[in-house]
Amino acid sequence: MSDDMQFLYTIQPTRPAMLTEGPTSEEDRIVSEHFNYLKSLNGQGILILAGRTQNSDPSSFGIVIFKAASEEDAKQIMENDPAVSQGVMKAEIYPYRVALITEEREGL
Repeated sequence: MSDDMQFLYTIQPTRPAMLTEGPTSEEDRIVSEHFNYLKSLNGQGILILAGRTQNSDPSSFGIVIFKAASEEDAKQIMENDPAVSQGVMKAEIYPYRVALITEEREGL
């Protein structure tokens, strides 16, 4: 891992029914942009991990763990996430440090 600081942001749908009733066409488009944004961060070596819980009740959430040079840069990365900037997801950011990580294995 580099000398950059690490951060984690959680995201949750602003409309919980998106998980139980399905997304609107606009939400679907924005979530696709969100996924492409995360793929771009991954390609730039910024993203460490991204995923979501598999439940569909209001407690469901996603996490994005990433590297940034400063807290200000980290907030900008979170706020530039299309799901956040377009209001489909609400987000909270935290300073974070990965303590242990398993190298990718088959089945993960």
